[in-house]
This record gives sequence, C-alpha cells and structure tokens, in this order.
Amino acid sequence: MDPQLEQKLASQDQKLDKIYASIEKMRKYFFWTMIVTIGMIVLPIIALIAVIPWFLSVMGSAYNIQ
Repeated sequence: MDPQLEQKLASQDQKLDKIYASIEKMRKYFFWTMIVTIGMIVLPIIALIAVIPWFLSVMGSAYNIQ
C-alpha cells in the first residue's frame, strides 16, 4: 500500500480513538447528570408523600379538626 495512504489511515485511527475516549467521558457525565437530576426530583416527591399526611394530622389536631 502507498506509504502516504498508510500514514493517513494511522492518523485517522488515532483521531477516532481520541473521539471515542471523549464520547465515553461525555456519556458518563450525562449518565450521572441524569441520575442526580432524577434524584433531585423523585426524592422530594417521596418525602412529600410521607410528610403531608403527618403535617395534616398535626395541623388538624392543633385546630381540633376531625
């Protein structure tokens, strides 16, 4: 094969490897961003489901509402 062509192919392989490594870092970053975002939305909702009945009970007993 032509040496110049081999050199270009080797150069492209190196660039593809760098692109792949960069994409993998981005994928991991997006994954953890998604996990944190879901945690910041779902955990407060679960907490509200547990706290609202207790809060209503406390407020109801404070105002003698049955």
